[in-house]
Amino acid sequence: MYTLGINAAFHDSSAALVKDGVVIAASEEERFTRIKHGKRPVPFSAWELPFHAIDDCLRQAGITLADLDHVAYSYDPQNFLGERLQNSTSATITLPLQPSAAAPDERWENPWDPLFAAYIVNAPRQLADGRPHHLRKRLSGVKADSAPYRWHFVNHHTCHQASAFLAAPYSRCAVMTLDGRGEHATTTYGRYRDSRYEPMGEVLMPHSLGMLYEQVTTHLGFLQSSDEYKVMALAALGTPRYAQGLRDHIEIGAEGQYRINRIDLDTLVGPARVPGAAMEERYLDLAASLQDVLEDVALQLAGWLQKASGERQLAMAGGVALNCVMNARLRDSGLFDSVWIQPAAGDAGTALGAALWTDARERRGLPPSGFPDKLTPATACTFAPRLWQMNHAYLGPGFDDDEIEQLLRWAKLPYRRATDLAAETAQLLADDCIVGWYQGRMEFGPRALGARSILASPIDPAMQARLNELKDREDFRPVAPAVTEEDFADWFRPSDANEGRSPFMLFVYDVAPGQAARIPSACHTDRTARVQTVSADTNPRFHALLRAFAGITGVPVLVNTSFNVRGEPIVCTPKAAIEAFHSTPLDVLAIGSFLVEKPR
Repeated sequence: MYTLGINAAFHDSSAALVKDGVVIAASEEERFTRIKHGKRPVPFSAWELPFHAIDDCLRQAGITLADLDHVAYSYDPQNFLGERLQNSTSATITLPLQPSAAAPDERWENPWDPLFAAYIVNAPRQLADGRPHHLRKRLSGVKADSAPYRWHFVNHHTCHQASAFLAAPYSRCAVMTLDGRGEHATTTYGRYRDSRYEPMGEVLMPHSLGMLYEQVTTHLGFLQSSDEYKVMALAALGTPRYAQGLRDHIEIGAEGQYRINRIDLDTLVGPARVPGAAMEERYLDLAASLQDVLEDVALQLAGWLQKASGERQLAMAGGVALNCVMNARLRDSGLFDSVWIQPAAGDAGTALGAALWTDARERRGLPPSGFPDKLTPATACTFAPRLWQMNHAYLGPGFDDDEIEQLLRWAKLPYRRATDLAAETAQLLADDCIVGWYQGRMEFGPRALGARSILASPIDPAMQARLNELKDREDFRPVAPAVTEEDFADWFRPSDANEGRSPFMLFVYDVAPGQAARIPSACHTDRTARVQTVSADTNPRFHALLRAFAGITGVPVLVNTSFNVRGEPIVCTPKAAIEAFHSTPLDVLAIGSFLVEKPR
């Protein structure tokens, strides 16, 4: 049984494919179209389906659209529209010719909502009939009115929750999603135990930690729903002098509820920063204040959830869960014995959650999810037994040596096949070369984890500045260390809560005493680091490189940042890797078994 999951309503468009309970593939649309986040999260872009990501998932499985049994879409128009959509075939909407210029309509939150809803409802027809011409090979042969698969609309936050509890290494856990928004929910809680998921509450619009973060992101001159990670990095440089001013607008209630009252940042901090302008101290302090308040609120919500659920493990998703500093505070708080974060915690992960949720229900023979079958977010559900857990994120496309070498020859590039790729690349890194590392299947989610990475030695204190210059990004942006799993405890202070493993680069750790001076370019100013641990089981080639570098330098650590340049997605294909290599000051490209070097 094949189940395709699709995320397309907002941003980070993506697709995931599950076969009989096991994830086969998961890809993000931006990697193929080279448009960051796939599209902007505006109502009139909801029609755009991730056709390239869908095509890649089908390609990896060797099937076509007609071979699918189920398609699960991570948004439920019935939940969004409520009583406004009683009969899908006869319902009508009214849309002014210029929605944003028309008089407000109290029935809608946004003047574009009728068009947004219509696009979502018509997604099944768009999948069947709207494919790009060049993808017709795998996406043809299906008619909207006679598709061989069953279509499911699944609540957006249900998909976030499922991407956590159906992927985490737990048989039982509390589940928390902190997000911008779904249909109406912004925060959701649940408990997963003995193959049964029980919702435990939700916070509704307009009260949203994610949207508060977006508001501050915009005030700081960055792009909302895109640059929030920059705000997290900026926070380390400021003082939280506005924290109380932010807290005064947040009310924590009972049973995981909270309210965020309107915040006038102009009054609290001063005028918004113009994009590209100097980063004044007050902006640093606003970022630090937001981070401080976010962590405190998340701890309070998690504390309530732990008591209400009685669970000792926590699984999390939602875009806010990509905040690795907040995650570390939750991990170290003692509220839970361990914390697991979905590596594609943002909206991209809802495609995976939709597919896992639908597959687990269908294998147990339950009724379909979502519209037109009215499954509400408050519905408890017992699933078929789990057959998979997310030990790694290498679920995207991969290319073999024959494909790579054919392209290198076609492009007339000088290259050589490495006799020992790990040893030869390690020596280049020890010589302070910066290496584009392109190996195996691509990562699913926003972090580069040693498949599409830029790697460098952490030993030279100037390396962070070199990398930021190479990627044309802000000076305050830190880079992250990758370390072999077995050497983790010698270089960083592992938390017992996560058993000394951090495979998805979603937590910060203190650098071990005496080691910061040996890896200055991998450390934050406060001697912490956002660490990725590398296992020989899940990424043997990257692990071998780290061991080879350790053999030369005595340091089993490399600086790891995503293989992209500012404003562009991570490279996906060999062609994209070659283009990025030749348009940046990268020294070496290690692509498959081959090395391409620039003159030094």
